[in-house]
Amino acid sequence: MKPTSLLAVACVTVAIPASPIGAQNQQIVAESGQAPQAASPTLGYADTMGRVLQSPMIVDATIRSAVRIKGAEAAGLATGYARFYVEADLGQLIRAPGPAASRLGWLADVPLDARGRVPRLRKARVIAFARPVAGRADQIQLISPEAQIAWTPADDAQIKRAVREVLAPDAPPAITGIGNAFHVPGSLPGEGETQVFLQTPSGDPVSLLILRRPGEQRRWAVSLGEIVDEAAGPPARDTLLWYRLACGLPRVLPDSAVANEEPARAGIAAEDYAFVIAALGPCGKPA
Repeated sequence: MKPTSLLAVACVTVAIPASPIGAQNQQIVAESGQAPQAASPTLGYADTMGRVLQSPMIVDATIRSAVRIKGAEAAGLATGYARFYVEADLGQLIRAPGPAASRLGWLADVPLDARGRVPRLRKARVIAFARPVAGRADQIQLISPEAQIAWTPADDAQIKRAVREVLAPDAPPAITGIGNAFHVPGSLPGEGETQVFLQTPSGDPVSLLILRRPGEQRRWAVSLGEIVDEAAGPPARDTLLWYRLACGLPRVLPDSAVANEEPARAGIAAEDYAFVIAALGPCGKPA
C-alpha cells in the first residue's frame, strides 16, 4: 500500500502481520565462521562502519513489493534516483533494539540504471540500515535515503563483523578531539618521544605515543587505558580502533594541544602527529 505522506515513515498505515521476529536487546545474528569470499564488499570498511554506528537497526530482508512515489511526496529526491515505498519479508535482524514484525515497510531512494530506468526491486534481497519507528514494529526508517544496499555474501560478512566490533564489551570509544600533546627529547641527538592525549565522550583514556630512535624508523602506538604502552603498536587497518582514529582525529594537530610547549618541541610534536595521520591513511567515503 502506498503511503499518503512522506513527513515520517511512522505515518504510513499498512496491514502487516504483527507477529514479531524475536530479538534480544541489541541483537546480532552472525555466524562464528565465515566462508571464503569470492568478491570484495561493495561498501568499503569505513563506509560500512559509519553506517553501522548510525544504525540501531540493520535488517536482511527480501522485497515483496515496491510502489514508486512521485510528485510532492518525492520532494528532495536526488537526480538519478527513484523513491519507493518498500514492503519486505524479514530474513534476519542483524542488529536491533527489540523485536520486529515479520514484514517491514520503509521508504528508499534507489538509483536508476545506466539507461535511466527504474530497477526491478521485487524479490531482491537487500540490507537496510535503519532505525525503528516508535510504536510501529512493522515500520523502519532508513538512516539516509540511500541506506539500502543489495545483499552480497561479502557485504553481509563485513557488516556482521562490524556489528560484533561495535557491540564488544571492550569496543574503543569515539574520538571527539585532542587534549594536550608534548614532546620529550631523549639523551641522544634525534631521540625523543611524543605523547598525544585524545578526548572521548566517556572520558576513557586514549593516547598516542610516537618514538624517535637514532638509526631507526619512527614508530607509534595507541593505548587504551591509563598506561601508555609502546608495545601496543598501531591498530590493524579496517578495525573499529583504526576507524575511530582515521575518521575521528583532526588532520592537523591543533595549536591548543601544544600551547604550553616551547616552539621547537611543539613543532616536533606536530610532525609526529602528522606521521600518525599519514600512517592511518584516509578514512574513506563518509556514510
